[in-house]
Amino acid sequence: MNDQLTISKTQKPNARQRLLEAAFHEIHKHGFQGMRVDTILEKTTLTKGAFYHHFTSKQALGVAVVDELIHGKITEIWLNTLNHSNEPVNAIQDALEKAAECYGMEMLMLGCPLNNLAQEMSPINEEFRLHINKIFHLWHEAIVGVLKRGIEAGNIIEEIDPLSVATFILACVEGSIGLAKNERDLAPIIRTSDEIERYLVALQPK
Repeated sequence: MNDQLTISKTQKPNARQRLLEAAFHEIHKHGFQGMRVDTILEKTTLTKGAFYHHFTSKQALGVAVVDELIHGKITEIWLNTLNHSNEPVNAIQDALEKAAECYGMEMLMLGCPLNNLAQEMSPINEEFRLHINKIFHLWHEAIVGVLKRGIEAGNIIEEIDPLSVATFILACVEGSIGLAKNERDLAPIIRTSDEIERYLVALQPK
């Protein structure tokens, strides 16, 4: 995942982008509480004046990382893939394959940045919790949406509860990343993706 949240190398990053990128990597590695503004400035070779020109505080920087970088990646992988499809099996499998492209060594060693922050910050910081929850809600709603459209198109059986199925799929995805992080092995992610596909295939009309 070394490059999946970085801007194109053909673009020249401005100061704000550099701060966001450096903050993302520090948060992913050390957590928000372990992130130090001085470290961010050292890595970006920017001044405190430049930092406070773009962000009022460390927390403002952290929330911007959630809203812009992490939200952007979830949108790219999941929302854009699911929101205009009525074929849940194909769309969710496509999203899982896109996600797998991000599961490099950084993701394997450090886990999902969104879920990491949910575990670290949601119990202790309401602002973070609300911003993180917004992304989970949009992710969940994208899965619900493709399932509902699949039912309407006759691609998924009517007996399912899209809300429950979407919760199950989202929990499986995030749980498998946590297992992979702890095991230092992509196998839990691969097995979970395969089982999600088999589960969805079983929901197709006979």
